[in-house]
Amino acid sequence: MLLDFFPSRQLTIYLAKMFAVRIIAVLAMLVMVLLMLDLLSRTGDILAVPGNGQDDLLTYASLRAPQLVQRFLPYSVLLATIITLAGLNQNSEVTAMKAAGLSAHQILAPLLLTALIVSAFTFVFNERVVTRATATLKAWQDVEYGQVPDDPGTRFNVYFNDGNDVLMARTLSGTGEDTVLTGVTFYERDDSDMIARQVTGSRATFAAPGWLVEDAEVFTVATTRTQMAEEPLLVAPGTTLDQVGLRRVDPDAETLGELADSIDALKAAGRRTAELEGRWWHKISGPLSAVLMPLLGAVAGFGLARSGNLFIRAVLGMALGFAYFVVENAALAMGSFGGYPPLLAAWAPFFLFFLVGETVLIRTEE
Repeated sequence: MLLDFFPSRQLTIYLAKMFAVRIIAVLAMLVMVLLMLDLLSRTGDILAVPGNGQDDLLTYASLRAPQLVQRFLPYSVLLATIITLAGLNQNSEVTAMKAAGLSAHQILAPLLLTALIVSAFTFVFNERVVTRATATLKAWQDVEYGQVPDDPGTRFNVYFNDGNDVLMARTLSGTGEDTVLTGVTFYERDDSDMIARQVTGSRATFAAPGWLVEDAEVFTVATTRTQMAEEPLLVAPGTTLDQVGLRRVDPDAETLGELADSIDALKAAGRRTAELEGRWWHKISGPLSAVLMPLLGAVAGFGLARSGNLFIRAVLGMALGFAYFVVENAALAMGSFGGYPPLLAAWAPFFLFFLVGETVLIRTEE
């Protein structure tokens, strides 16, 4: 019987249903409260744009809510674990199940199964919903909640290096030789890295090589004079299409496959990708954190409730769960700086706290 983790079908359904209801309730409470607080801080910026109204506030809420669900679903599983097991312990249901011959792992099995389903849902939800919502919200925030360009490939606030010189643009649209920059500023620097000339223009097109700036206004630092160019002015002749193709990657806005392609492109260009590789692995290990929560919070469900230590056990379970998230974020940060390999940074906290949870559970029960 000890090797049968689901000895009772009715008990499995009872525990899994109780646990799932509490996860949903805690998650709804957290998301609603945090979304309202976020809206209070963003409403002024959104409504400051002419033409924006209540519909835009609802749009922001619909784009922000998936991000909050992604971030706080593991916390919801942890809190639901503590609430469920503390209630079962308080009502002596854990004692009754153990008297019937069930081990701690058999009691936790329905919760772990539910958490595994939550992890699978989280992964699919992140890939199909959160990435798209994040990309859309980021594009909207880049234009300060104004009109988002129709071209989904439009990039904002881009810059390219041409030796010591720097070319900046407010937006970049199009691909290949049809690439167009708007809101262009070019800084030409001398050998001492001081700006010698500044060129601004409303629009620039790729000239293979360089960029042709239209309506160019040239400011010369040495003479402090500004003059308009009579024809399109060629700048940044050392810029290549490979530089244009590279972009700043937001791992939260890309799916697993898209992020893998971005990492390969950056590697081919000689860029450092340790942080992105760690985030790629975290897209798999992150959702699985929900499976750890019943194990880390299980300390609240075992031990005598009449001993007066139930509250202390609940706090200990919560502390173990939050410690996992602290260590996980620290490991990812160390991985981004090259302190840990990306694979180790993403997976080490998971296996470490799995062993910690198992140790605490066995010592608490036995």
